[in-house]
Amino acid sequence: MKARVKWLDHMSFVGESESGHSVVMDGAPEFGGRNLGVRPMEMLLLGMGGCTSFDVVNILKRGRQDMVDCEALIEAERAADHPKVFTRIHVHFIVSGHNLSEQRVAKAIELSAEKYCSASLMLGATARITHDYEIVQLGGA
Repeated sequence: MKARVKWLDHMSFVGESESGHSVVMDGAPEFGGRNLGVRPMEMLLLGMGGCTSFDVVNILKRGRQDMVDCEALIEAERAADHPKVFTRIHVHFIVSGHNLSEQRVAKAIELSAEKYCSASLMLGATARITHDYEIVQLGGA
């Protein structure tokens, strides 16, 4: 896998993925940024959220769960001193659908956290990562 990050100006950069997608990153105003894009550490959280959400949706769909929505709300804390690594990350999943099995939702989250989500497993080297979930059962089928 390859990526390219190119400086634009001030503290703005554009990141380009090998698959041809781009994202603008910018520093915080107190570091010369102009708030034109996400911060690099925010990108790490977004990447982890995307990775684990992809796993959970894939596992539930393969398990023939009638899921119509999955949202991951992520909160993190960072160390006070440099390097300001993540020390705690909590992921709260909200899974909506029809006749969802609580056991299967819990298992999908567990499998992602412990086996499949490489981003979570890497960040888990410095951060305590926890998960919880809520299931929204929708009426009708």
